[in-house]
Amino acid sequence: MASKRRKKASRRTPAAEPVSAAEPAPPRTPRLDEEPPKGPWGGFPLTELTVLAGLILLVLGLITGSMIQLVTGLLLGSAGGLELSIREHFTGYRSHTTLLSGVAFVVSTGIAYFLVGLLLWQALVIGLLLMGLAFWQLQRVFRNATGGLRYRLR
Repeated sequence: MASKRRKKASRRTPAAEPVSAAEPAPPRTPRLDEEPPKGPWGGFPLTELTVLAGLILLVLGLITGSMIQLVTGLLLGSAGGLELSIREHFTGYRSHTTLLSGVAFVVSTGIAYFLVGLLLWQALVIGLLLMGLAFWQLQRVFRNATGGLRYRLR
């Protein structure tokens, strides 16, 4: 008798409701085995070359003692890594919410302290507030890009 019920239940499948053209399509959820997103410059390895140039300048700065080469190497390497993090985060490939909100903290604290001339504790409070706001917004952006995921592991 139970098998008859199962057969009847399987026969009664509801008809699929038509999707109206006004409803937006759900966001595409990237698969975990996908390749990282490509840069807007195509197949040219600009990010990798930027990091390589940064490493070379960093080593040269350490060997020669040149502060300009050292700082330039640090900035180039950081810019290459930051660009990749931004690209991966906004395409939903991998979440970099904490890293990107940390960059917002460093930049806003530096501006408030060095350019505006606030006291250190005031600059830190402003930096923490902006970091929290950036964290919240970046998490929303990543969730929208992935269709609801807050983070992605390999």
